[in-house]
Amino acid sequence: MGGPFPRRLPPAYRAAARRALRVTIAAGTGFYVLLYGFDLAVGATYALFGAIAMAGLSHLPGSGRQRATLLVGVVPVCWVLITLGTYLSVRTWSAVLGMLVVGFALAFMAVGGPRFAGAATGLQLMYILPSFPPYDPGSLGERLAGATFGLALLVIAEMTLLPEPAALPYRERAARAADAAASCADRLRTAPYTLPEATLRTARDVSTGLRSSRLPEAERPAGAGIRQRALAHTGLATRTLLSRLTVLPPPPQDELPPADAADMGTAESEQAGAAKGPDPLRAVMEVARETAARLRGRAPDGRAHTALQQARRALAETEDGAPAALRRNAALLEVADAALAMSTAADIAVRGRAADAPAPGRFWYARQRAPRLWWRRLSGHAGGRSVIFQNAVRISLALAAARLIAGIDTLPHGFWVLLATLTLTRTTVRETRTTERKALTGTLVGALVAATLLGAVGTDTEVYAVALPPLMLVTFTLGPVKGVGWAQALFTVVVALVFAQLAPATWQLAEFRLLDVLTGSAIGAVFGLLAWPRGAHDELRRSVAVLLRIAAEIVVATTAQVAAGGRRVPVVTAPGHRSLQHALVMAESAYAQYQSEPHGLGPPVRRDWQAALIAAHHTLWGADRLLVPAEPVVVPPLGREASGSVVRTGDRVAAAMLLTSARMDPTGDTAETPAPLHALTAVPTTAADPPGAPRTYYATMSWLAALTTDLERLAAETGAGAAPDTRTGTESDTDSAAGVEAPVGERQAERPGRVA
Repeated sequence: MGGPFPRRLPPAYRAAARRALRVTIAAGTGFYVLLYGFDLAVGATYALFGAIAMAGLSHLPGSGRQRATLLVGVVPVCWVLITLGTYLSVRTWSAVLGMLVVGFALAFMAVGGPRFAGAATGLQLMYILPSFPPYDPGSLGERLAGATFGLALLVIAEMTLLPEPAALPYRERAARAADAAASCADRLRTAPYTLPEATLRTARDVSTGLRSSRLPEAERPAGAGIRQRALAHTGLATRTLLSRLTVLPPPPQDELPPADAADMGTAESEQAGAAKGPDPLRAVMEVARETAARLRGRAPDGRAHTALQQARRALAETEDGAPAALRRNAALLEVADAALAMSTAADIAVRGRAADAPAPGRFWYARQRAPRLWWRRLSGHAGGRSVIFQNAVRISLALAAARLIAGIDTLPHGFWVLLATLTLTRTTVRETRTTERKALTGTLVGALVAATLLGAVGTDTEVYAVALPPLMLVTFTLGPVKGVGWAQALFTVVVALVFAQLAPATWQLAEFRLLDVLTGSAIGAVFGLLAWPRGAHDELRRSVAVLLRIAAEIVVATTAQVAAGGRRVPVVTAPGHRSLQHALVMAESAYAQYQSEPHGLGPPVRRDWQAALIAAHHTLWGADRLLVPAEPVVVPPLGREASGSVVRTGDRVAAAMLLTSARMDPTGDTAETPAPLHALTAVPTTAADPPGAPRTYYATMSWLAALTTDLERLAAETGAGAAPDTRTGTESDTDSAAGVEAPVGERQAERPGRVA
């Protein structure tokens, strides 16, 4: 035993019971105080349903304090929604139009991340509640006061009743990953120049801990603001740094790293250091430690960042050497680039627009103001190819149709029609059908129980008042865990007890409840069938195909420019990259929703979708690193043999991307069995390296080899799921591409156990 709940109780029940206790106390207190203490039936109704909407029917992520902070922020939004619903409900046409616009806007809030998505359902209900009789604008003050009272009680309950321990903040997770990177860099400076298994395991663990799917929703850096984007960028760069360090090739036998010069005499040490230049791994180690300190709130002087920039410049100027030395040099450049990106992104995450960050390139957002960043996020998803846009259109049309039918037919308690439409509509018609079947069965059982109770007790409101709190506690404990059938059955009895206290009620109240839920379910099923009935599956397939086609174009263009050489200048991105960034955002959003949708029926889709997202990440990162320098520079062309090797390999990788794209989104004459992709593994080996090839050649071939491996994973179509990418650690389970856009997280409408 420990705490108010026994330890043997499963964690899901303990969490649901804590949440149910807070909802019951807040909603019940507001309801009883206003109804029986002040005789304010309207205010009591809004106090009760305000607390239930924002805590019982919504999923606000985070600890109690985080949820309370979010609730305080949405109170003014609730005032606006209640006011709009009150005045627009007087006419059916204005109520329907308002439902269409407000329903879309609130559903589209999911682009802002899990917190916005979690609050969307509750805010929808705050607008739906005043959209039905009585049409009384004169009661607006009582409605606002009741809702405010209920939300205030909920805020107090969230902060004081059974608070959960705060989750580890993302900044601290990133700081621990930076510490691990510093340890790896330090170990790689000395013999045997490889990492022991314990260090590798630690690096994998801290890198995996930064994946969005492994984070509590409230800790995911998914917002559109500067600091949130920079924090997501910090995590991605840190994971990339760790993965680059874990596969760093050892130095050639005939070269002695600067760290080993400590065993020499003073004169020999100085001579060796002058000959070999700065120690890049030492500079990476110092930058990683500096980054960890900055993320923990300290203010380092930035000298480590400057030293790493100098070491990176020295590496870039090295063109002579054996193939093994040049290959290690190219790998060290990747390590240095990742470390510099991590350091810069962390500085922006801590200091915002005051950070000393370069405006162009990966950190384009560093000089942007919040409205512009939000506009970029919203406009990027404002189209039929965005699953968030699709979900918003689907639910807004369904709600508007439900409001029209309820208004024309004057259905009793029409609020329940829209509530059922909102909470039972899913992103796929198959899941909607399954959910509604369970919901209708549960509602029928609950209606029978409610009718029996109302018929037996009659108008004795004291019985209803005593029975309501424990029943609410059971409802919001079992509903989220046992599923939608249980939730509907229990909530049907709850609403019967509530309305029986507001006005005399008969067994017909249960009949109205069943009729309304049936109507709302039918409307949701119709729009689920008409609007994108397969959910994210088709959109994921199309978006991945577009992603690979754009990536293929960039691969061809990049290898051609690398081979030709020429003047390179700092730009925001290389040509074509903005299109790939947008396609990547669309694909990641579709993938996040696809993961939340059940796939139990029909043939399983045995494809590693993550590999396509990883390939896009690598295309962006590698092409920018090859073509976008930190300062203007003239790059000589590769030799004839090196140019031919780079261009041929790039063309083969691009062809593989196009073949895979055709397989993802086939047309009528697409071959059912494209050419096997395993033949693409033949990249130049050390023996085939052109003599005298410069460092750029090895960096480019390393990038193309990584893309080939990604395509092999995608073509394998194994059913084991996405395996971790041990080369880069950039598993794209909703991770953003180099600070381009942060994902929106899981779609909150897929939460089980919702009640209507």
